[in-house]
Amino acid sequence: MTDYAVRIIRLNYTYPDGTRALEGIDLDVSQGERIAIVGPSGAGKSTLLLHLNGVLDGTGSVRIMGMTLAQSNLREIRKQMGLLFQDPNDQLFCPTVFEDVAFGPLNLSVPAGEIPRRVEKAMADAGLDFSMRSRSSHHLSLGERRRVSLAAVLAMEPAILGMDEPTSNLDPRNRRHLIEVISGLRATLIIATHDLELVLDVCSRTVLMDRGKIWADGETKSLLADAKTMEAHGLEVPLSLKLRGPAL
Repeated sequence: MTDYAVRIIRLNYTYPDGTRALEGIDLDVSQGERIAIVGPSGAGKSTLLLHLNGVLDGTGSVRIMGMTLAQSNLREIRKQMGLLFQDPNDQLFCPTVFEDVAFGPLNLSVPAGEIPRRVEKAMADAGLDFSMRSRSSHHLSLGERRRVSLAAVLAMEPAILGMDEPTSNLDPRNRRHLIEVISGLRATLIIATHDLELVLDVCSRTVLMDRGKIWADGETKSLLADAKTMEAHGLEVPLSLKLRGPAL
């Protein structure tokens, strides 16, 4: 078994309108790592995530848990690589929370008798009360829908979880709750986000993208504290690091 959860070599992608979204991306993520992908809007963060389970297909090589990403093994790769979209409405479309969370396992041919256990565990891991299972996802708050979306991914028991802006548009209490939930997950995590305080809380390694390329890759606190690098790519040092001041 490979030590790499994800290995990307020379990945390129151009959108149909001619926009060059990814250019020569090389990235290795070890099993159990928690990495953040940061950068300005339009850097290519979401596009990169969408290549990890075959939603988009560029040129180059993508390997997930040792398997080359190809149409022939896409089903097996999607068992290993879960993806949480930025907008929960892109993932929730069933009449009830239970059905939304059960949808993935059912489509992976998980035995019917196993589904209730998976749903209950995934909801608990996502910070949801199982009593919500009969409610409509679309009658829940944004924070609750975000957690239902997370539960729907966790129910597939992926080895790797990619998240696209998981805390965007959440109020402070729901944001903090979701960060606590994410911190407790055991999967390999790849989080694309503008929330740099989330990055400091959860990820030990950070990758900086801009204009479709990787410009920096290193230990989170060191990279985010580098004001010159951050400013060069349209970012700012997180307030919490500014308040700490230089190390003595």
